[in-house]
Amino acid sequence: QVQLVESGGGLVQPGGSLTLSCAANGTNLSLFVMGWYRQAPGKQRELVADIVSNGITRYADSMKGRFTISGDVTKNRVTLQLNDLQPEDTAVYYCAANRGIYWGQGTQVTVSS
Repeated sequence: QVQLVESGGGLVQPGGSLTLSCAANGTNLSLFVMGWYRQAPGKQRELVADIVSNGITRYADSMKGRFTISGDVTKNRVTLQLNDLQPEDTAVYYCAANRGIYWGQGTQVTVSS
C-alpha cells in the first residue's frame, strides 16, 4: 500500500508564492514518476507538472515559468514551487504517483486579496 502525504497549501495574495511538498510512504514502493495535478471548482482535474525518476520534468503549458517541480522520485519525495500565483490558480492540488495510480488527499491553494 502506498500513501502520499501532502503539505504546504494555504491562502496567499495575488503575486505570492507557496511551496507544496509530497512524500510517499508504504511498502514495496516502485515509483517511476511523481507529480502534481489540480482541480478547480467546476473543472476537470489537470496536470500541473511531473518528474520522472531520471529527473526529466513535464509541465502544463500554462504553468511553465511560474511553477517549478523538483525532488527525487527514487527517494519518494517531490516539491512544487508556485510563484506569482493568481486567482485562477485557486484549486485543490493533488500529489500523484505513477501517473495517477496513487493519489494524495489534496491540499487547498486559495489565491485572493
